[in-house]
Amino acid sequence: MIFDLQFGLAPLILLLIFLVAASLKILREYERGVIFLLGRFWKVKGPGLVIVIPGIQQIVKVDLRVVTMDVPAQDVISRDNVSVKVNAIVFFRVVDPQKAIIQVENFLVATSQLAQTTLRAVLGKHELDEMLSEREKLNLDVQQILDAQTDAWGIKVANVEIKHIDLNETMVRAIARQAEAERERRAKVIHAEGEKQAAQALLEAAEMLAREPAAMQLRYLQTLTQVAGDKSSTLVFPVPVDLLGELGKRATR
Repeated sequence: MIFDLQFGLAPLILLLIFLVAASLKILREYERGVIFLLGRFWKVKGPGLVIVIPGIQQIVKVDLRVVTMDVPAQDVISRDNVSVKVNAIVFFRVVDPQKAIIQVENFLVATSQLAQTTLRAVLGKHELDEMLSEREKLNLDVQQILDAQTDAWGIKVANVEIKHIDLNETMVRAIARQAEAERERRAKVIHAEGEKQAAQALLEAAEMLAREPAAMQLRYLQTLTQVAGDKSSTLVFPVPVDLLGELGKRATR
């Protein structure tokens, strides 16, 4: 009879051990457990050891670490009617596990779809030059819109980074021609500015030489010294115009 009693208690002991093992849950430091009691939300537990009564309570684990989501390339038409492909990266994390589980079916898919539509909407309001030169501003605009819309899901969007803006070959060549023309324009402006500064310097030098006739004579001698130092068969000798005029008068007489 004792043997029969022990044989009858064995299944109960095994069942009790199984229930105890099934009711013990260990959550890591970055995990939280959303507990439902008979289908209704009860509380959020974790991290550490959590006891869940099988059949009465259910637990849904939520990861609180930052999620790096790659937004697929989106076809965007800019405000100046240029078609480009843009992809980005979204960094976000769950700050309210209750809302992330109850308010949305799958917060990862929902955030991905919202990021794609927001990226197209924001970039479509800007011209191509703004997309290429003002990425920081565009990143901030997309991040603020996503953060405001995902707040109801218990999600915090920390950052958005636009990775690539792909252009077709025709647009790349057009941008290259535009950049080349811009460089030529700057070169001409710099050359003209240099000519202006040189003319101003020559005017000031002429005014200084005109004050002292001896200074002009010294300049003549300096020029002769420089010409004589060159290995050339040609020698240029400056002659005052007044002297040529006097010689002309004497020849006429």
